[in-house]
Amino acid sequence: MIRLQDLTLQRGPQRLLEGAELTLHPGHKVGLVGANGAGKSTLFALLRGELSADGGNCQLPPDWRIAHMRQEVDALGRLAVDYVLDGDVQLRRIQAELASAEAAQDGAALARLHTELDNADGYSADARARKLLAGLGFASEQMERPVDSFSGGWRMRLNLAQALMCPSDLLLLDEPTNHLDLDAILWLESWLKGYGGTLMLISHDRDFLDEVVGHIVHVDQRKLILYRGGYSAFERARAERLAQQQQAFEKQQAQRAHMEDFIRRFKAKASKARQAQSRIKALEKLEQLAPAHIDSPFDFVFREADKVSSPLLDLGEGRLGYGDKLVLEKVKLQLAPGARIGLLGPNGAGKSTLIKTLAGGLQPLGGRLQRGENLVVGYFAQHQLDALDAKASPLLHLQRIAPGEREQVLRDFLGGFDFRGDRCDEPVVNFSGGEKARLALALIAWGKPNLLLLDEPTNHLDLEMRLALTLALQDFQGAVVVVSHDRHLLKSTTDEFLLVADGRVVSFEGDLDDYARWLADYRVRQQPSVTAEAAGEKTDKRAQRQAAAALRQQLAPLKRKAEAFEKDLASVQEKLAAIEVQLGDAGLYDGARKEELRDLLSKQATLKARESTLEESWLEALEALESLQGDLEASA
Repeated sequence: MIRLQDLTLQRGPQRLLEGAELTLHPGHKVGLVGANGAGKSTLFALLRGELSADGGNCQLPPDWRIAHMRQEVDALGRLAVDYVLDGDVQLRRIQAELASAEAAQDGAALARLHTELDNADGYSADARARKLLAGLGFASEQMERPVDSFSGGWRMRLNLAQALMCPSDLLLLDEPTNHLDLDAILWLESWLKGYGGTLMLISHDRDFLDEVVGHIVHVDQRKLILYRGGYSAFERARAERLAQQQQAFEKQQAQRAHMEDFIRRFKAKASKARQAQSRIKALEKLEQLAPAHIDSPFDFVFREADKVSSPLLDLGEGRLGYGDKLVLEKVKLQLAPGARIGLLGPNGAGKSTLIKTLAGGLQPLGGRLQRGENLVVGYFAQHQLDALDAKASPLLHLQRIAPGEREQVLRDFLGGFDFRGDRCDEPVVNFSGGEKARLALALIAWGKPNLLLLDEPTNHLDLEMRLALTLALQDFQGAVVVVSHDRHLLKSTTDEFLLVADGRVVSFEGDLDDYARWLADYRVRQQPSVTAEAAGEKTDKRAQRQAAAALRQQLAPLKRKAEAFEKDLASVQEKLAAIEVQLGDAGLYDGARKEELRDLLSKQATLKARESTLEESWLEALEALESLQGDLEASA
């Protein structure tokens, strides 16, 4: 088990944990939550043995294998599938020793190493690595590309696959969903549910935590507090305590009134009963849990547009893509004020292409796209974080788009995004990904949009900021089109879904549970072609190696058989020795112990017969093993 006793952790002058206590049993799946900077990643570094405790004890079983998702990427020239296989260090060691033994034609070493390879599931390793990569969204041809050909987000997916590839007793995952789309997250959930070891993960995805973990550890006020259940259960438990405070009660009442109004508005316009019920449940859940976030530093709104057109945007018979590459065709989409649309679809199907076209970043390859006279678009995408002026502060960014506004008004507005005091004046170059995302959202919110186009807006945002964004979107009067892997955001802010798949954009009648089932069916339909492509890419050399490995694999079962006979034989001989000790007792031959003597002699006879049979079987197995070794050496 993992046991932390009176633990103190410090980074520089900042004390992160003090007198913290925690016990986790083998097989537990635990979510680690807390404010940014509270010490979650530092605790992971302690468990990996990369730093020592400043006080108290951190105890882990000494024989535990620990796997973790690295944040850096090396071996840039390695092929993606080989990079993932490198995660299994024991496998790579066996393979290296096998190569040496083959070069030396050492039959005994080959027999031993092939048994080790079989025990390590080495013969299926390549297939398992490719399965991991496919689940995380890699096409078969991408698996044969070098690591340095991928963008930063896809390299993080490779690091995640490498961590999953490593056999482990403890798996540490720090924000594993940050660079994943919804499809890959659903696959990862399924994989982690089947993981047999102890899992600890840091995540800002509440639905992901609810699906995967059975406990939450909250890092709060330098302590570690263990809660049973997923993130929703943790929120309820925390809300019960915080709701007793008058400030929490007052804020809850205001949020309840807002949510009830929103639910009424939604009910009046909803056309899909199942989607409506799902949405209402999500909003009621938010109402119930609001007190758990009373200490959130975020509180903002999207400023309302001065004028509105209807429709805001009208796309007819659209042909969308890049250059000469057609991605989507026959796209029909009309956006009216108040529309709430979530885009669903497999990775690479064209969701971002659609949003970029609506935002004006791409021109349609064909069809008709008409924009309303008063259309004001607020567009959020990850590349906009890089477009921020690294030398400018949040205040200067806002002053550039609102030159006539008083400074105090701008500072108050930025405070809702937790840019306060000196932080308003610091250059963006020092900001984290989450802080840059908050600033980008602040600039959009100030611009009075009447159409929000959001492409993965929650990347890098923590749980508190995600809740604040959800509440702000609920209060927004304009239209929203969103692509997100955050299911809670989708359920709480959208009225309908559009499915982007197979070159088309169509209405999706179900909810997110229905989409998960659709996606599973879609993957099954795609699997035959993926398998065929992967098979076609295998070289003759690889086929030859696999054929040779299959032949040598015959050694493994024979060796295991011989070892089993030898183990049974040793056990029988041990029992015989014990009986012989008992028969050496002179008192055993008294008339009163006649029955006991008869039982011992009977057991001795049975065991001797068993010993003779085992010896014969053992010798036969050894002869068969030696004969096959000779055949392999001769063929080599």
